[in-house]
Formats: sequence, C-alpha cells, structure tokens
Amino acid sequence: MNLKEAYSWGVKFLEGNGVDEADFKSLCIACRVAGIKNSEYLSHINDDIIMSRLADMLWRVKAGEPLQYVLGKWDFFESEFYVGEGVLIPRPETEELVSLCLKYADKNKELVIYDLCSGTGCIGVSLAKKLPLSRVYCIEKSEKAFEYLKKNSEGVINVKAILGDINNDFDMPKADIIISNPPYIKSSDIPSLQSEVLLEPETALDGGADGLDFYRIINDKWADKMKDGAMLFLEIGNEQGREITSVLTNFKNVEIHKDLYKNDRMVTGIKA
Repeated sequence: MNLKEAYSWGVKFLEGNGVDEADFKSLCIACRVAGIKNSEYLSHINDDIIMSRLADMLWRVKAGEPLQYVLGKWDFFESEFYVGEGVLIPRPETEELVSLCLKYADKNKELVIYDLCSGTGCIGVSLAKKLPLSRVYCIEKSEKAFEYLKKNSEGVINVKAILGDINNDFDMPKADIIISNPPYIKSSDIPSLQSEVLLEPETALDGGADGLDFYRIINDKWADKMKDGAMLFLEIGNEQGREITSVLTNFKNVEIHKDLYKNDRMVTGIKA
C-alpha cells in the first residue's frame, strides 16, 4: 500500500471508530511511518509504507492513547521533542511563553536560566538553542520525564539536566531568568479532564487545591536564587490571572499576558 492509500484508509478507520480529527491524525501517523514531515506528504504519495506499523499506531489512537505518545515525537517551537508515557505533552501555549521570554532575553549576554518543572525540556532546550551563550538548568523530579529530558537535551551543550524536586536546594549560580510551566490544574478538576489528558502524568497536571501550589514554591523558595533585576516567566491557567498576583509577593511589576486566544496565559515579574 502506498502513502496516499494508507492515509485514506487511516481516515476511514479513525472516523469509523469515532475518533476526532481523523484527517489530521491519519496524516501524522502515515507520515511518521513513511519517515517524512507532514508538509512532504504530496511529494511521497506513491511511496510504499509498512502497513503493520501503520495499523498498530492507528489502533493505539483508537484506544485513546494521545497522538503525540503514539508518534513518539512532537514539534515544539523550532525543534522536535521525544515524548511518551510519563511526560507532559508540549503545547502551543507554551511556545508563546518561550517567545515572550526571548523578547526580553539578551542573546549577547551569558545568561543563567532555570527551567523549573522541566518535563520534556521543551522550554529550556528551546531557549538554549536560541541563546547559545546562556547556561540553562532544567530541573525535573519525575524519573520517567527525566529520561525524556536527557534525550531531548543531548547535544545541546549549554543545557544541564537535573533530576530533583524544586522543593529541594541546588548548587547553581544565581539566575537571570526563571521560567516554568508548572502543574496548575486544581486537584478537584483532574477527574473531569479529557480522557487523553488523563493519560498524561498527574504529577505534571495537579497544582493542589487551588492550582497555585507550585507558584507559591517558586515565589517563596526561588526568588532568593535570582540576581537583582532578574525576570520571571510563568505559564498559568486561564482563570488564574487575578489570583497569581497575590501569590508572587517577592516580585514587582507583575504582569498578566494573554495567549493567541485572548486568555490569561502567562505572567512576568521582576525580582523585588
């Protein structure tokens, strides 16, 4: 079966089993099996592909496994990151956080950057590639997620992957920038999340009773690890804009930034 036939067959299979976005998911799977980018599909429609692998991936999606886990990699910012069971899937909103940070970061300076609750390392690795003079410390406590962090940071010489809990102390130089997409979903909201999201690690989602536990840790413990005038960049839930300003007491000029959908999504601040 060639790529075009495989793609069409995949669409019918997924639609017939009630899977949403069947066109997109079938295209992603067919192109992954063919070893090409989605944008290269039309140039390879007559290529033969391995049907057994295609069928296996389609069945996994039908069973409810996140597409990103099935593919094993996912695009984020300007790179591709390994993903799989046990790690949070990179999302477009977090790309906006990286872009916001890069607007303020001076690429000609030797910056020290902490990426807290790093997960795949998509934030820290992306910044390290764009800021080659910087030193980026990516901290992640989950051993499963840390394996992806290590893999995604291989060859990026200005990234240091650290296995550890942000409640603990680390021997690192003071930071010019702290950036994080921490867990921020209220514990009580976890059961109502989409079924695919529930297959992602709960530790990467659960932000405590009000969703703000990790912001308190960052405020209370990590502000002292920043240089004077250092900047904070955080992703937040779209209903946390008002509350977050009362949590970040160790920062001044705290501002809420909206994402492309006009939702509160990011916070910036300067160490007070």
